[in-house]
Amino acid sequence: MEIFANQPLRSNPHIAVFSSTKIGNFVAITPLLRGLKEKYPHCTLDFFGSEITKDLEIDRPYIDWRFSLYTQRSDFLESLTQAVRDRRQVAGDYDLAINCDEYSEINLVTITALRPQYIVGGALSLDFRLKLDTRHDPVQKILGDSDWNSREFLQRHGEILQSNYIAEIFCRIAYVETNFFKLELPSQPPKFPVPDILISVTATRPAKMWSAAYWQQVIRWCEGRSLTVGLVGNSPKIQRELYHSGNLEEELLSQTSLVDLRGKASLVELAGAFRQAKACITLDSGPLHIAAAVGCPTVAIFGNDEDGDGASPFHLWAPRQPHVRVALSQFKCQLCEKNRFKNSECLLENHPCMTFLSPEVVIDRLNAILDDRSVVTEGIRHSP
Repeated sequence: MEIFANQPLRSNPHIAVFSSTKIGNFVAITPLLRGLKEKYPHCTLDFFGSEITKDLEIDRPYIDWRFSLYTQRSDFLESLTQAVRDRRQVAGDYDLAINCDEYSEINLVTITALRPQYIVGGALSLDFRLKLDTRHDPVQKILGDSDWNSREFLQRHGEILQSNYIAEIFCRIAYVETNFFKLELPSQPPKFPVPDILISVTATRPAKMWSAAYWQQVIRWCEGRSLTVGLVGNSPKIQRELYHSGNLEEELLSQTSLVDLRGKASLVELAGAFRQAKACITLDSGPLHIAAAVGCPTVAIFGNDEDGDGASPFHLWAPRQPHVRVALSQFKCQLCEKNRFKNSECLLENHPCMTFLSPEVVIDRLNAILDDRSVVTEGIRHSP
C-alpha cells in the first residue's frame, strides 16, 4: 500500500472512492468521479457512501457499484465483508482508493482494510495504529495542511492548485484533470407543483443561520410580486434534530404564505424541483450545492464579508457556478476561521455576521435573477 503519485495503473483498474454523509461533499465529488472515468475509461469504480446520499449515488453514470458505509443496519460488518469479497471477484484487488473525508474514522479504517495498491487521502498504517504520513509527498502534503480555506493555503500550494475550491482539491490530490467547476446530479420531477421560489432556512451549524424576521421580509417581498415560495428540507422532526430549525420554520409557515414542502421530496426529486423553480434562496447547506449543480438561479446567503471572512469556509465550499449570486455580510469576523469552523453557535453576541447581512441585499440579488440579468457570482475574491 503506497501513496499515489500518479503511478501507472493496469488497463482496467479497480478504484474505490470514499465519501461522507454530507450532501455537499457528494456534490463536490462529482467532478472527481467524472474525471476518473475520463482518465481511466475502462476502470471499475466502486463508491462507498451514505444512506443519506444514496438517492443521488444510485445509477450514476460514473459509479459502477455503491455501498453505504454510513448506515444503521445491524448486519453492517457481515454485509461489508461480503460486498468487498464479491467486488474483488468481479474486478480484482483494488488498485487505487481515494478518501474524500479523512476526518471520518470509518473511512480511515475501511480504506486501509481494503489494502489497495495506492492510496489518495487519509488512511492508516497497515497495523491500524498510526495515520499514514503524507507530509513528504509533494501533492498529498496538502492533507496535512489544516487551513484549506485561507488565502495562505493557496499561496502555499499554488504550484498544485488554482483555487481553494474543494472539488478542485479532490481532483488534484488524485492527479485528475477535468472541469473542476462542472457539477452533475440526477433529477426527477417532484410529485408536487413547484413554487416560483424555493428556500432553505436551516443548516447543520446555527452559526450560519439567518433570522426569522429577515426571512419574513424576503418572503413578503415575493408575496408582493405574486411569487409563490416553497420551504424545502427534511421532515420537521429531522429538521429540528439535525438542522437546528427550532420554531423558525413553523413561525415562517404561520406568518406567511410559505408552502410547506419539507419531507415531500427525495434528493433526486429535490434536484428536479430546483430545475423547475425560477430561483432558490438558501444558506450555506446541502440544498445550495444541489441547486448549483442542476443550474437553478440561486441566491446563496453567506455570513462572510467581501474577503470571505465569516461564518462559513467560503473559499473552500462556495459554488463557482455563474448562476449562483452570493449575498454577503458587512461584518468582518475571523473567529469561526480561528476555530476551524468547529463551533456550532456564533461566538459573539447578537450574531453580527448574519445580522449585518440585510434582507435588502438578498432581495437585490433575487430581483436581478428574476429580471433575467447576467447571473454571475459577484462580490467575493476567490483568490489572493
